[in-house]
Amino acid sequence: MAETASAPVHILLLEDSDIDAELLSGHLAKGDLEVRIERVARRGDFMAALDRGEMDIILADFTLPDFDGLSALSLAQERASETPFIFVSGVIGEEFATHALRRGATDYILKRNLSRVSTAVSRAMADARQRQERTRAQMALRKSEQELRIALAAGGFGTWTLDLVTDALSTSATCREIFGRDPSASFSGHELIDTVHPDDRDAMQAAFKRSVESGGDYDIEFRIITPAGVERWVGVRGQPFYGVGEAPIAISGVAADITQRKQMEADLRSLNDALERRVEERTAELMQAQEALRQSQKMEAVGQLTGGIAHDFNNLLQIIIGNLEIVQRNLPADAARLMRASGNAMTGARRAAVLTQRLLAFSRRQPLDPKPIVTAGLVSGLAELLQRTLGEAIAIETVNGAGLWTIEVDPNELEAALVNLAVNARDAMPEGGRLTIETANALIDEAYASNHLDVTPGQYVAISVSDTGIGMDAKTIDRVFEPFFTTKPVGKGTGLGLSQVYGFVKQSGGHVKIHSEPGQGTIVTLYLPRYVGDGIGQAEEEHRLAPKGAAETILVVEDDEDVRSYSVESLRELGYHVIEASDGASALRQLQRDVRIDLLFTDVVLPGGMTGAQVVSKAQDQRPELKVLYTTGYARDAIVHQGRLDKGVDLITKPFSFHDLAAKVRDVLDRI
Repeated sequence: MAETASAPVHILLLEDSDIDAELLSGHLAKGDLEVRIERVARRGDFMAALDRGEMDIILADFTLPDFDGLSALSLAQERASETPFIFVSGVIGEEFATHALRRGATDYILKRNLSRVSTAVSRAMADARQRQERTRAQMALRKSEQELRIALAAGGFGTWTLDLVTDALSTSATCREIFGRDPSASFSGHELIDTVHPDDRDAMQAAFKRSVESGGDYDIEFRIITPAGVERWVGVRGQPFYGVGEAPIAISGVAADITQRKQMEADLRSLNDALERRVEERTAELMQAQEALRQSQKMEAVGQLTGGIAHDFNNLLQIIIGNLEIVQRNLPADAARLMRASGNAMTGARRAAVLTQRLLAFSRRQPLDPKPIVTAGLVSGLAELLQRTLGEAIAIETVNGAGLWTIEVDPNELEAALVNLAVNARDAMPEGGRLTIETANALIDEAYASNHLDVTPGQYVAISVSDTGIGMDAKTIDRVFEPFFTTKPVGKGTGLGLSQVYGFVKQSGGHVKIHSEPGQGTIVTLYLPRYVGDGIGQAEEEHRLAPKGAAETILVVEDDEDVRSYSVESLRELGYHVIEASDGASALRQLQRDVRIDLLFTDVVLPGGMTGAQVVSKAQDQRPELKVLYTTGYARDAIVHQGRLDKGVDLITKPFSFHDLAAKVRDVLDRI
């Protein structure tokens, strides 16, 4: 059909009679339609007009010169099937009319009743338009359905419809594949339910029931088990639709295989869980590191305070102990009461000296004199002393590991640390028990060092002191190395024993680890760095008598007048000539004099802007062969670095005794 909204109706008129054609044109002109008539009478002309396709409707007589109306209808159906075809004839009967309509004619009109031709044409045109609209709609629907099928196939969706009246399930081939079925086989609703995982079946049926009863969307994800035994996740969505009543007659929707998505979600959850665990672990590590740093800062602050106190105490104790010794050396033999009194005073002073030594050890300010030693020999030799000290109620056992490495530490301080640990162990076993000292080679790796502040990975010798005592709880362990912290009754301990151990080990470049539980005893392990080198330290020979001087001259440099007075008097008593100075400047003036000076005995800390080390440096510029002995109550960086005396430095720490001073001075002077 060629009709448009503004163009006249193009009528192809198949009529051989001029009169009939004129009459037909007249009746059409009376109607509401604007028409344009193209008249043909023979078969060839009719076929040519059909091929041009310009007509909107065909009006045809039945009787024609070279063919008939039914033949014309057949030609029109072949070449213009959508164009309405109306017979207009004077001889057509009812039987023929019925036959023509069955053959596809739109209508028929008798020539004696041409008045209805305009109405018939209008109705035929309206019917044709409706057919065209239906055709276009059907074509659009088919196109839409085709696009939907393509989209569903591309997205992996299968379609399904469940008839709620008959329980018949209709599924697409893709849907059947999703449920593990043969795409060409049938698939019933009961089979679908049987496919659902037993743990998900109730939830799936409950969701379906809610959708039917409420009219809401059906949306659920559940697991299925295919006939092949494969577990799969399926997502199903649908909507109910209704007929004439209020109840839904069917539910239709889509299904998709969501197994891969579910696996990705599970992997993501696992990743998130792992990330959360890592964050928690890292947070715990940071908190542990912060707590370790806080503890380290606290210990450092306390150490600085105690170190300063110890310096002043040592100067005072030097005066007290030194003068008590002078008193004791000069008391007559029959002054027993005074001798006892001075002895008691000396005992108290020496206890105070031990206390300050522990303070210095904790603050890591005591000057250490490390030597390479064999740990097994030191521990074995110490066991006999400990047995006498601790008593028979404590059984002592030593276990030395094979092939022990050499360590480089101050042997006296190591012995003091082990004695402190042994005494603490004895006090934790009031009813007696077993004390075990065990040695072994140990390796501290990067992982352990990263979780412990101030620990260096490497090779160590581990010395463990364990007991079978009452043990400690975690709260006590956190404070056990703090100075003056003690769990012992008043008067039973100073709270500095473990502090001294901690300070000594840290100053020696080592690490201390403690493990204890209430009722399970305690293990304290000292990790001391392995020494790689030659030369094993030998025990120094003790001087039984205070060695005398040989008229050598000693320059004493000490700012504290009382300490200087004691030192000068003691050295003169030992047979030395003594020159004294109160600071560095006066000492240098004495050195510039033309007098013999064999030994410079100087305090490390001096007033006037010069340290003892600076005085020594200038003095040896003038007198290269001058021998030097330092003294101090508090280790300073001038002669001590990283807790160790500088190489070639001789030092006697305050408070020193008359015997210690005599032995040390003689040792330095006699050294070649």
